[in-house]
Amino acid sequence: MNIGEIARRAGVSRSTVSYALSGKRPVSDDTRRKIQEVIDELGYRPNASARALANGRTSTIGLVFPPAGNHYTGMQLDFIGSVVEAAAAYDYDVLLSPSGVDSDRSFQRLLGERRVDGAILMEIRLEDDRADHLAELDFPSVAIGRTAHPEGSWWVGLDHTALTAACVHHLADLGHRRIAFVNRPEQLLRAGYESAHRGLDGFTKAAAERGLTVRTYCCGDDAASGQTCVERILHDDPATTALVTLNEAALGGLYRGLARAGRHVPRDFSVTGVVAGRWAETVTPQLTAADVPAEEMGRLAVDLLVERLDRPDAPPRHHLLTPPISLRASTGPGTAS
Repeated sequence: MNIGEIARRAGVSRSTVSYALSGKRPVSDDTRRKIQEVIDELGYRPNASARALANGRTSTIGLVFPPAGNHYTGMQLDFIGSVVEAAAAYDYDVLLSPSGVDSDRSFQRLLGERRVDGAILMEIRLEDDRADHLAELDFPSVAIGRTAHPEGSWWVGLDHTALTAACVHHLADLGHRRIAFVNRPEQLLRAGYESAHRGLDGFTKAAAERGLTVRTYCCGDDAASGQTCVERILHDDPATTALVTLNEAALGGLYRGLARAGRHVPRDFSVTGVVAGRWAETVTPQLTAADVPAEEMGRLAVDLLVERLDRPDAPPRHHLLTPPISLRASTGPGTAS
């Protein structure tokens, strides 16, 4: 069913039906009522392309979110779900684009074919060509994460520097002197992933402030890599008594590796990090962690994007979140070394 058929049955022109649907030009109440009766009778719903032509909006936002490895992690899926739910509250659909760089065909289709009204960028890198490209086009977008120079842009971020530092200080206050840092995979660090770099920076500076002996490790986003990483940590320095991690996907493997090494958590070894709350609560003992507020961050990003779409002249805004450490059961006093 199309506009032509509606026009024929209502006895009006196609342009009149179009004006009645889009509101771009006034249509008499009698004519509008007649058109609406036909629409109701036929159950007509204009498709997304027709709506975009009629009012210049697709009612769709793009979520540009490349998987960091071969799959999405649980935390990444939490972010996707939070964006979809928040967008639905504004009556927006979400189109997922697994784009890593601005030359990706998916990313170019998203922009060139006008499939979306605006975009939310995730897995931000310190130097991110996608963010630069959207800024050059003045295309409405919001980042979840910060580039190296976020001034003048719209974003929602987590202060990984402050959060990993808080984890280090928590362990140092408990008496731990030899601590390991378990980061994201090495390829993400090389690619400039913001969270990996800022987390490492916060860990290193806090450890130096407290005079701690530390080692840093990159770890794959899976349990097997987590177990292997613990084996390396204990081989390199058997006196290590605690670790801080950004890698929630490896968390189960970290625990398994400690158990196989005969290290009881938290009696012999403490574990903490920056992890979504629901994942911190899936391990035993539950993880003391700075809980990543995925739902809040997704909602704030959608709020900012809708604001930017509704108010094109609004000055750039951002939110930098620093959630407190939730004390659970995975950290305890350090043992003498």
